[in-house]
Amino acid sequence: MSDTLVLMEGIEKSFPGVHALSQARFELLSGEVHALVGENGAGKSTLMKILAGIYSKDAGHITFKNRPDVHISSPRAAQNLGISMIHQELNLMPHLTVAQNIFIGREPRRRWNFMVDDKKTNSMALDYLQMLHLELDPRIKVSELTVAKQQMVEIAKALSFNSDVLIMDEPTAALTDTEIDELFGIIRSLRQKGVGIVYISHRLEELKKIADRITVMRDGNYVNTVSAATAPIDQIISMMVGRTIYEAAPELPEANTQPIVLEVKNLNRGRLIKDVNFHLKQGEIVGFAGLMGAGRTEVARAIFGADPVDSGEIYVEGKRVHIHHPCDAVRHGIGYLSEDRKRYGLTLSMDVETNVVLASFRNFLGALGIVKRDKTRIVAQNAVEMLSIRTPSVQQKARNLSGGNQQKIVIAKWLTADTKILIFDEPTRGIDVGAKSEIYKLLNELARQGKGIIMISSELPEILRMSHRVIVMCEGRISGELNIADATQEKIMYFATQRANGGSARADVAAAD
Repeated sequence: MSDTLVLMEGIEKSFPGVHALSQARFELLSGEVHALVGENGAGKSTLMKILAGIYSKDAGHITFKNRPDVHISSPRAAQNLGISMIHQELNLMPHLTVAQNIFIGREPRRRWNFMVDDKKTNSMALDYLQMLHLELDPRIKVSELTVAKQQMVEIAKALSFNSDVLIMDEPTAALTDTEIDELFGIIRSLRQKGVGIVYISHRLEELKKIADRITVMRDGNYVNTVSAATAPIDQIISMMVGRTIYEAAPELPEANTQPIVLEVKNLNRGRLIKDVNFHLKQGEIVGFAGLMGAGRTEVARAIFGADPVDSGEIYVEGKRVHIHHPCDAVRHGIGYLSEDRKRYGLTLSMDVETNVVLASFRNFLGALGIVKRDKTRIVAQNAVEMLSIRTPSVQQKARNLSGGNQQKIVIAKWLTADTKILIFDEPTRGIDVGAKSEIYKLLNELARQGKGIIMISSELPEILRMSHRVIVMCEGRISGELNIADATQEKIMYFATQRANGGSARADVAAAD
């Protein structure tokens, strides 16, 4: 039986107005991958930040390697104990090299402790990279690496502290399937060396592949710990949300006879977008599928005017429009919800009220350009009620809300701007299963109201659940189109790995069967 590395019991933590943790507990064994799950706001990240020395606990006990009542006063204190945390937003310095990032503040020095010994720093970094089976030059700048490789550098940095405990917060959120497989290989290797790994993720299917045990939290409380191999996903979801969430596809409105609200013809942009043609009907949800780098986001950004195009035509409700800037798109009733909502969808330092009216601010200006605050407050409060946005008030800063509620604010912003075409890019990335279900219901309600919706998603079950039609892209081209009645994961993957062939893509559907 493995030894207990960490035991947290009776952990309490409060912030102003919020009781974040109440009698929380967690146990981690050596050589174990222990998943920690729960809805956004369940307390899992708060609990792990206490273990990593980022937050101090208000009450409770931490036992580490059989040492009772360990006090972890800072991240450096945690690292000195052998506890490291890799955050969802990576904490690397892009202008520095891989080796410099791994040993920042701990670089080996030359004689008289005067200058950094770059040669030795690179050599030491290479040892850790090779330990992870990474063919990576330690002298390369981090800015030149993919997100996946940056993730691996974070792991190498954590190992350089001789970590016995590695906390990973949503490590696969921005990775492709191939990169996820590489990461899982590294995790298994670390497990064999006796490292205990805490794995925070919303992707429950993923946990079944990599975790040994799963601990569920809800509303700051410990719920239960179960075996990953034997616990059904439905049971885990039920423990997370305290209710049953049905994943069966809901009824979608009939869209075949509706008028076309958006038509794109012969859209091109260098190597990223190649002769893209498609249409979107009123009340229709069209899913865009494809592998990472297929060009889906590039098409969305081009339609919205965020990126310039070389050629092509865009029609809104049958009328050709010229979109050179996002302001043009908004004027024509097009809204874009970026996959990076924190960077492109929200102003995190501003409150909910301001974010909701941001895309239609001119409508709320009075004489001399003074903002009609009474009007913006009413609109924001109505949006909060309509979309069930969980916030203490509309004056709450957007950064203080969960991912699911932040996504709802972005949706509220575009609804306030009275958009009739909505482009959702990875609408449920980084949000929990309960919030995900709410987003699904909201998308269907918007479709029932007559909005035309483009939904880009890397999750095939999500595409199959939510779409009327599925458009598949590969290498910047549309490689296939499927009605939802004919669509399967196998057919989508067939087109996602096939370069488009003129007009033959639809005819090749049978080949995917």
